Amino acid sequence: MTSKGMNFLVIMADQLNGFSLGCYNNPVVKSPHIDRLAAQGVLFENAYANNPLCAPARFTLMTGQQASRIKAYDNASYFPSNIPTVAHYLRAMGYQTCLSGKMHFIGADQLHGFEERLTTDIYPADFGWVPDWEKSDERIDWWYHNLLSVKQAGVAEATNQLDFDDEVGQQARRKLYDYARAQSAGIDSRPFFMMASFTHPHDPYATRRKYWDLYRDDEIDRPKVPAMPYQELDPHSQRLYQVSDVGGLDISDQDICHARRAYYGNISYVDEWAGELLKTLDDTGLRARTVVVVISDHGDMLGERGLWYKMSFFEASARIPMIVSAPQLFESARVANAVSLLDVLPTLLDVAAVSGAGDLPDRVDPLDGRSLLPLLQGRGDDDPDEVIGEYMGEGAIAPILMIRRGKYKYIFCAADPNQLYDLDADPNELINLAGAPDHADLMAEFEREVQQRWSPPALHQEVLRDQRKRRLLYNALTTGNFQPWDYQPGRDASQQYMRNHLDLNELEKTTRFPRPAQR
Repeated sequence: MTSKGMNFLVIMADQLNGFSLGCYNNPVVKSPHIDRLAAQGVLFENAYANNPLCAPARFTLMTGQQASRIKAYDNASYFPSNIPTVAHYLRAMGYQTCLSGKMHFIGADQLHGFEERLTTDIYPADFGWVPDWEKSDERIDWWYHNLLSVKQAGVAEATNQLDFDDEVGQQARRKLYDYARAQSAGIDSRPFFMMASFTHPHDPYATRRKYWDLYRDDEIDRPKVPAMPYQELDPHSQRLYQVSDVGGLDISDQDICHARRAYYGNISYVDEWAGELLKTLDDTGLRARTVVVVISDHGDMLGERGLWYKMSFFEASARIPMIVSAPQLFESARVANAVSLLDVLPTLLDVAAVSGAGDLPDRVDPLDGRSLLPLLQGRGDDDPDEVIGEYMGEGAIAPILMIRRGKYKYIFCAADPNQLYDLDADPNELINLAGAPDHADLMAEFEREVQQRWSPPALHQEVLRDQRKRRLLYNALTTGNFQPWDYQPGRDASQQYMRNHLDLNELEKTTRFPRPAQR
């Protein structure tokens, strides 16, 4: 039985920057499966995380709403159950919805519209990781980043993260077979929306020997902008220097090389899983009816300016890959327009609608993203070519607000000097044009827009109030009998494999794909 509407498989990486895939012109990284997918699909050359931090980035992806609108300020921000997500909308359109892997939901609701969740999350679901802007000089050592990950970079056959991602990939592959069996038998003919969300290549920079040996030290590129003296860094970068304890360890050129080599190795690991999932789609005959999307939540500085990880609107931290492959719907293309994670929800809903799924439900919440369907279809002359960003996590002391429009990137923070970069002329963001007389009118326009769009003083006070509230709640909820919110995957073993309430002949027939010929 043919399902109504295209299936969706979203392959999501964590901390994969938009410069570290072969299809994004990286000459070192080996990512053949994603590269082939990009060659057949639409690649967005200037895709961004709206908030360069794990949980807020994912909440904006899921809701199509800015972090400030839904109070997704940091990695311990509560994600309310009454905010519609892409999973809710697609489910209302008749889709099966499933998550395998990381989504960093905070709160008791660990599904947010997903009908099934195949794994737990790799990170905690509680309020433990609340930053404290009122003690901005204080490092919270037990969960803040440090550079041990860089110093200890190298080979590891088993890690916390490899254990997790092995499970994510295995569960996702098995679920694709379940979908194929159910659709072919007419048991459940609904199209599916599945997210396979891996935690790699997120630090720590440790990869299996198999992937490490794909690279050599002498071919690993170094940061385009080497470590800068502390006094030459902008104020937010100086705070990130302290947050990540950059000065706590002496980082050598070999440390940088090995960290980047392991990072690239872990990209090849994710790419191999992408290949496995694509092969499963091929083997089950689902590929022709499945839209495949590749994205990440944010990037990684990887030593640029001497900084690592994310938490910044510099390109290496905020830029991500975004690839949509559906050759039966869209011709292959490379799109230069600036787009973002906010645009994923409205885009998938429109793609579902044009592919024959149910009627689009009413948008009951305002959406801050836009549909990229015109760009996917080779149109989009009226596209605004812009991304609006916010950062309110650790390392900030006031909201950091970003507008990328055309070739310009403007960054505002009430606590810091303004920044303005011409990304065409200055892709490494070394020349701050904020004080240049010939850009005074443009600066004034951006400043007016920031005040009208956000009201930064009010947003600042709201973030402080929310931080205080969540710190109090965390202290209370961890006193006495602690009831964690972490997702517990439910598997009923009495319904798995062969049991005596089942007919063995029927079981063998229905679990085999493709089904054997009838006799």
